[in-house]
Amino acid sequence: PECPFCGEAAGRELEAHVRARHGPLLGAPGTDTRNGEQLYECPMCSLTCTDIQILEEHVDLHLEEQSFLEGTDLELAQRLQTEEDKWQRSEEEKREKEEFKKLQRQYGLDNSGGYKQQFLKNMEREVDRGRMQPFEYHKRKADMMECLASGIDDGKTKTSGVIEALCKYYQNENKDVRHVWLSTGVDHFHSSLGDRGWGCGYRNFQMLLSSLLQNSLYNDCLRDTTLIPSIPKIQSMIEDAWREGFDPHGASHFNNRLHGSKAWIGACEIYSLLTSLRIKCQIIDFHKPTGPVGTHPRLFEWILHYYSTDNEGGAKVVCTSKPPIYLQHQGHSRTVVGIEEKKNRTLCLLLFDPGCPSQEMQKLLKQNSDGTTLKLLRKFVGSLKEKQYQIVAVDGVLSLEEKAARCHASQVLTSEKIP
Repeated sequence: PECPFCGEAAGRELEAHVRARHGPLLGAPGTDTRNGEQLYECPMCSLTCTDIQILEEHVDLHLEEQSFLEGTDLELAQRLQTEEDKWQRSEEEKREKEEFKKLQRQYGLDNSGGYKQQFLKNMEREVDRGRMQPFEYHKRKADMMECLASGIDDGKTKTSGVIEALCKYYQNENKDVRHVWLSTGVDHFHSSLGDRGWGCGYRNFQMLLSSLLQNSLYNDCLRDTTLIPSIPKIQSMIEDAWREGFDPHGASHFNNRLHGSKAWIGACEIYSLLTSLRIKCQIIDFHKPTGPVGTHPRLFEWILHYYSTDNEGGAKVVCTSKPPIYLQHQGHSRTVVGIEEKKNRTLCLLLFDPGCPSQEMQKLLKQNSDGTTLKLLRKFVGSLKEKQYQIVAVDGVLSLEEKAARCHASQVLTSEKIP
């Protein structure tokens, strides 16, 4: 409690404090101008008394009352604080549950269905809006069910021949490109009604696989995968890799199940799937920026080294035998199909983005292109400024013994970090 005279915190010793510090005030006399009688005024309420003893008793009542009120206020404040803390904990728990549910929805782990359910739902929405005729709905539904039964992608989102068109373009380009290295042929796949918003990892795997299928080095590894699998089939293939023992930690994140979900996949799932097929690959983790303003020049240098090794020389355009590279960052993934070196020595990646529709990609097939459509593919150092990146790079074939060793190693460590 505070002293009513000086405002100082006196605590439980309020009465002693008042008597010790302000006692003289209690006895300060006044004068009644009517009859000259001495009066004593209470310093707390201005009541006047004719007797100093009565005044002291009166002040004691004030002090007792104030001590009682202070105690009551403290008890009330403590109770209110307890209730406030309880309410805040309850609200925090609600927020945490909502955030968890939001993350489950975002990453397709909320049991809301997978490719098939989303495909049908989006087609129904198109019919309701008058953008699709009922007969087209039934035809596309039948085609989709056939693809799911066969496990083969329908190819309706595929664009072929872009690498070949790029090679021809760069042969005639004389402006600012000093060298360009291109991967082997790659088909571009973009998201469809069934995987829009979550299927980028699967589409990038399809791109990478389309290149490997054109390379005789991987014929033996891919003899059971001669056609591009559908997204549900890829999900089942990753589950098969998990059952073999690859990446148990990652598998537990998905509760060992992808099929029938809209779960996002990343570099670790791509690595596990490729290694289970005896395809030699590695994950490189660029876990922090290595340049100014959050850029990653070492990522560009690594990719340049990947494509230019064994492909050095004076040729301006080098069509390498290297497969494309899977590039992952938070929330999205793309496929690296080449790299430019400008005359001023700056580097520029060439990326296939699953979010780019076929209509746009087909513009790159025009031989007389003036290069403006290359904006779809070009990414300079200043364009890639995520906090961290991961790549999956393919480099040969594994023996059965090497596959078993990598399966064991993936249970301990799955990535190499670039400092």
